[in-house]
Amino acid sequence: MRSRPPSGGLAMSDPSDPLNSAPASDIAFTPAVKAAQAKRGSRAMYARVEARGGFRTRITPDLVAFLGELDTAYLATANASGQPYVQHRGGPKGFIRVVDEETLGFADYSGNRQYVTLGNVSENPKAFLFLMDYAHRRRIKIWGELRAVENDPDLVARLMPEDYGALPERALLFRVRAWDINCPQHIPQKIDAPLVVAALKERDDRIAALEAEVAELRAQLDARG
Repeated sequence: MRSRPPSGGLAMSDPSDPLNSAPASDIAFTPAVKAAQAKRGSRAMYARVEARGGFRTRITPDLVAFLGELDTAYLATANASGQPYVQHRGGPKGFIRVVDEETLGFADYSGNRQYVTLGNVSENPKAFLFLMDYAHRRRIKIWGELRAVENDPDLVARLMPEDYGALPERALLFRVRAWDINCPQHIPQKIDAPLVVAALKERDDRIAALEAEVAELRAQLDARG
């Protein structure tokens, strides 16, 4: 999956980073989190996850397939003082693209010009993607670092969905540090409106065909009578 680094791409993982010698799940399971798990009885279960290496750290084919069906995401950042911010990101299915084996990318469209996310990542690159598939009751959590790439029209063109009527201003590159799949418990099933419209049309077409068939049979019976 890896090719030449994209223009404005992110650096490879730093071998001196403590996270690289610890289970990948330690990005979320800090000592305070582990203490809370121990107090409430779930530490042993997650220790077994850590023994297997923790969360996944590379972009795998199943994650690529999930992203290909995704048209909405929630992107979380925080400023230098830790104040969090969550922003919705959307586009046609597959708008989050795979750049290389550890990097995702998407075009940053023109919006309300508050630039909270851009300001946050300028002083704190840590970011989080929360991805929901309500139709199939699936969710994926991705931890990483986010970087804005300005003045790179070739990269933006690679990330911009075809025939989408948004104005891209820059590229956003998300280096994946770890990701995990959540269980479907408590996820309500919601179906996208276009799918509902298509299903209802199929039903209505079938009803119309059956009604026409019934009318034809009645006409034949009347003709015999």
